[in-house]
Amino acid sequence: MSHPEGSPRGGRYRAEQVGSLLRPPALVAAREAYGQGRLRLDDLRSVEDRAIRAALDRQREVGLDVVTDGEMRRSSWLAEMAEAVEGFTDDHVLLDWKGPGAATEPTRARVAVAPLRRRRPLSAHEVPFLAREAGAPYKVTLPAPSNFMFASFKAGTTDLVYPTRAALLDAVARIVYDEVRWLLDHDVRYIQLDAPYYSHYLDARQRGRMAGLGVDPDVALETAIAGDNAALGAIPRERRDNVTVALHVCRGNNRSRWYTEGAYDAIAERLFATLDVDRFLLEYDDERSGSFAPLRLLPEGKTAVLGLITTKRPALEPREALLRRIDEAARHVPLARLAISPQCGFASIAAGNLLSEDDQWRKLDLVAGTARAVWGSDR
Repeated sequence: MSHPEGSPRGGRYRAEQVGSLLRPPALVAAREAYGQGRLRLDDLRSVEDRAIRAALDRQREVGLDVVTDGEMRRSSWLAEMAEAVEGFTDDHVLLDWKGPGAATEPTRARVAVAPLRRRRPLSAHEVPFLAREAGAPYKVTLPAPSNFMFASFKAGTTDLVYPTRAALLDAVARIVYDEVRWLLDHDVRYIQLDAPYYSHYLDARQRGRMAGLGVDPDVALETAIAGDNAALGAIPRERRDNVTVALHVCRGNNRSRWYTEGAYDAIAERLFATLDVDRFLLEYDDERSGSFAPLRLLPEGKTAVLGLITTKRPALEPREALLRRIDEAARHVPLARLAISPQCGFASIAAGNLLSEDDQWRKLDLVAGTARAVWGSDR
């Protein structure tokens, strides 16, 4: 299916946010009370509903072209995989975090120890409310299957059930395939896979770690793309003109910390050309992301969403600097196939990044205002 230059597949969403938003204090307190057995689930849901309605109102008010529920019903961006799927244990692999409070800590993903079986849709408690209340185009975010090749595979444990990382990936891809079909059945028009583990393939240190595990990072990258494509195969070709599919590549986002560094050059050609998505949401908020040059490899009909505004620090980026950076990116890919967002979510885990809700909304207002200045009514 061809798409003419200037008319990228998946709609013209020029201003968006990646997914998660800071939880209001009332929601943080309610979730803590629920965890301690002091609050019923129905009462927690009521607090979540109020927080999500307020967040939707603010997103529409600032002028974002596509909104989310802020992932406010989740304890982390990928928590629902283990909540909705049996076969995981409470064990975790470790990640080395950099930045404020740098430390080696367990990931939020759980280790697979038994055959995986989807008990319910991952987003069953999110989509009906969002569809009813969004009042604007909305997206639903899912963890990409490719994450779990490393995040949920532990030698000596997982390989008793899934002998290889690729076998685990196949199992998770089938689960996400079913989830995507469920989302289509519920008329969700924008589906985003979040995939921070793609950044491991561009980070020299992480590639060395893979090699130390006996994993060829280039082969693993091909396997990861194939697994994510298998999950996206749930979308019939005849639906692709009215369903937007996106992938967000990040370098880690936990209390304003990160875990990988490096430019996109190492993965751009294979990822952009072979992953079957319409939009790539890419971190470009600091020097860890490298230059815009790899965007020249973006195939016609696909959009690069430039994550120029950081969610890790409260300082507001100057509008003029953002306009210059968009002009720079447009030297490599036509402006018609660019958009803007923050580099990542504001709260990939419920505790959130080290900035205030006011900081968050100022940044999202800047996203929308910059999009209006660049693309005007072409949105």
